[in-house]
Amino acid sequence: LNPPIAVPRLRDRRPGAAIFAPLLLAGSLVLLWQAWTISGPSRLSAARSVPVVATALMVGAMLVVLVQTLRRPRPAGSRFRLDILPGQVVLMVALLVGYALLLRPLGFLPTSFLFLLVAIRLLSRRGWLWSGGLAAGSVLGVWIVFRLVFTVLMPQGIVPEAQIVQILRDLAPWGGR
Repeated sequence: LNPPIAVPRLRDRRPGAAIFAPLLLAGSLVLLWQAWTISGPSRLSAARSVPVVATALMVGAMLVVLVQTLRRPRPAGSRFRLDILPGQVVLMVALLVGYALLLRPLGFLPTSFLFLLVAIRLLSRRGWLWSGGLAAGSVLGVWIVFRLVFTVLMPQGIVPEAQIVQILRDLAPWGGR
C-alpha cells in the first residue's frame, strides 16, 4: 500500500511546481520565437503581430507564476517521486515508448495486442488469460472498425494484413466488391 499523501497548505508550493513552471516558461519562450519568425512585413497588421503579442503575454504571465512559485515554501513531507511520478505512471510511459518503438517493425496488430495485454494485466491485476482475451477482443474490434470499415491503413509489420483482408472480401456475400 502507498503511504498517505501529504496535503499541502494553500500557500505551500505544490509538489513538482518548481520544475513545471520553468518548463512552461521555456515552452512559452519557444512559442514566442516561433511567432517572431513568421514572415511578413513588420506592421501592426502583419500576420505575426497577434501570435507575438499572445506569446509575449504568455511569457510575462509565466515569469510572474515562476517567481510566485519559487517564493512559496516547500510543504513538509512532499515527495516528488511518489506524488508526481508514481510507479504506474512511469510504467505506462515506458509501455507507450515501447509501443512507439515496436509499431513499425512488428505492425499494428501484434504491438497493440502486446501493449494492451501488459497494460490490462498490470492495471487490472487480473489473470493473463482474462487480460489476453480482453486485449485480443479490443484489438480485433479496433482493427475491424478502422481497417475494414473505414479502410485506414495501419503499419502491417509481421502480420499479412492485406492477405487477411482479401480472404475476408472473398468470403463476403457480395463477392469482394
